Amino acid sequence: MRHRRIGELMTREVVSVRGEAPFKEIVRVLSERRVTAVPVVDGANQVIGVVSEGDLLRKTADQAAAPGDRPAVPGLEAWERAKAEGTRAEELMSAPVVCARPDWTVVEAARLMEVQGVKRLVVVDDEDRLVGIVSRRDLLGIFLRDDGDIRREIRDDLLRDTLNLDPATLTVEVRSGRVQIDGRLPFRGMIPAIERMCATVDGVVSVSTRISYDTDDTDDTRGLRTRR
Repeated sequence: MRHRRIGELMTREVVSVRGEAPFKEIVRVLSERRVTAVPVVDGANQVIGVVSEGDLLRKTADQAAAPGDRPAVPGLEAWERAKAEGTRAEELMSAPVVCARPDWTVVEAARLMEVQGVKRLVVVDDEDRLVGIVSRRDLLGIFLRDDGDIRREIRDDLLRDTLNLDPATLTVEVRSGRVQIDGRLPFRGMIPAIERMCATVDGVVSVSTRISYDTDDTDDTRGLRTRR
């Protein structure tokens, strides 16, 4: 059992701009490639920042008002003012960049996105060179995984190889990512463990069980009890 790696899901053909790229070139790249942000790289293709539509719009928002217009956005911090006055990618970009590695799992990437409040992660190698980009949509792609693949992973990798259970004692059905497990186990305490492990399999939406057991090893007050 394994989680999919970012290297399997990321977009490898990533458009980027150099630090000296002028404002209008960045706007053109965003428009032609239909993206909302691009990594900024140096001469060694190492990522030094990201410039987004938001970074570019800051300049528009800070422009002097025309007659009859409302005044420009007041109270900008010094760093915001500097970015608004910038004309090149290295002056407009946001840095440092929230990055991921190709060998990270979907879970690791999703957690970082959540903590940092970002919609995408720049993917870099060990020398911080740009190798790809992964978005929330890419991560959600694991839920398009075939039900048969999910069933085989649960039955063979999880139940048989990881937990050393005889797959014949449990029936696994998967429909649209929803897992249903029926059967019988020696101990009641194994059921929640199986449910938790199944829930971590890539592509699983929900887990339901109808599993009976021989011994209730979770009863702390009355000792072990055998269910007949």
